[in-house]
Amino acid sequence: MTPGEKIGVLLVDDHALVRTGFKLMLDAQPDMSVVGEAADGEQAVALSRRLRPDVVLMDLHMPGMDGVRATELITTELPGVRVLALSTFDLDENVVAALRAGADGFLPKDVSPEELIEGVRVVHRGESAVAPRLLTRLIGTFVRTTPARAAPAELAALTDREREILVLIARGRSNAEIAAGLAVSPSTVKNHVTSLFAKLGVRDRAQAVIIAYEAALVQPGA
Repeated sequence: MTPGEKIGVLLVDDHALVRTGFKLMLDAQPDMSVVGEAADGEQAVALSRRLRPDVVLMDLHMPGMDGVRATELITTELPGVRVLALSTFDLDENVVAALRAGADGFLPKDVSPEELIEGVRVVHRGESAVAPRLLTRLIGTFVRTTPARAAPAELAALTDREREILVLIARGRSNAEIAAGLAVSPSTVKNHVTSLFAKLGVRDRAQAVIIAYEAALVQPGA
């Protein structure tokens, strides 16, 4: 961001009290501004089209169009808009569905104000706001009972090193940990990660991990 520019946030939750609390919290930050509020998925999609927020804070459980479907529509149509999903439950199958639909992160609703604020900043930077080990635990829980899918054709395009790094990402390793384990520089790992994301057609680590689990490159708990 340029100096003085603020992160525009769209709040999506069917409870007005929750939206009010989030608005007070985010508007108090010098680098954030709540640009709109929506009470359901349809409103979220319509306001995202009109306002083009930087980040959508998306509740997943709402009447009518839920947060998963809204996330899918927003991320498909507006790739510059980042979505941070929120759920009352830590391990919720809708969270995996939202990550698969293009959400850039997930936080439980009972996170601290500091964690929520940092989560908005993280997804705005283009990173995933899900701790690596929480991500693998979350996805592993729900992929465990799902039959392995055929490996997508895009996997064949990965180099041996890129496939190795994808497996390490799926095991919850950060870029720094991968670099240390492979005895290469963090910038080299970052380049490999960028390349494999492009080949797989994914936006972030969350979607890459889902592919790795569904293709049985990694087993839950391994």
